[in-house]
Amino acid sequence: MPHMIGRLTLVAMLAFATAACESTDKKPEPRFVSSTSGAPAVSAGVVREAGYFIEFRSRYALSYGHTYVIFGRTDQAGAMIDPEVAGLAPASTSATPYVLGHFLPVPAETGASDGDLEEAYRSASWRVMLTEAEYNKTVAYIRQLKAKSRLWQASVYNCNAFVSDIARSMGYQTPSIWLRPQQFVTKLRQMNAG
Repeated sequence: MPHMIGRLTLVAMLAFATAACESTDKKPEPRFVSSTSGAPAVSAGVVREAGYFIEFRSRYALSYGHTYVIFGRTDQAGAMIDPEVAGLAPASTSATPYVLGHFLPVPAETGASDGDLEEAYRSASWRVMLTEAEYNKTVAYIRQLKAKSRLWQASVYNCNAFVSDIARSMGYQTPSIWLRPQQFVTKLRQMNAG
């Protein structure tokens, strides 16, 4: 019986990992900016005032992509000032932990990874403008989450799950963690900002 449960668990994990790989990414989605109330915070592409933000973002990669957040302050034109990145990925540049992570939890890192700030790789994004108090609360949560997130596993706790935790801490509804990153970020925005 334990042998059968082990096989069923393996089959379920493979099904979840495969489901995330079945569709293809679209062309890059346009940038979306919202205030914390969900109302648009841009007019003709120009942010009305400088402030604090968190941006839920996905990027293309050799695999099915990556989901992460960027947070910090903006100037009056909407440009990021000293942005920070938080995401969850295997703690290695080797493909081996990434492949193993589809079957077993592997050590993870929670900072920036290659390509996160490169515009050419952005596949979708949703920027939310925050008050200073909202920003401080969100950043405190992100730092706590980064400190406790030590493992990555593709079908149980992946980059989407990490970003879901951040979004839920802000009161947002979140989509399935088994979507491709571009679909995840797009659906997150649609569920919460229309």
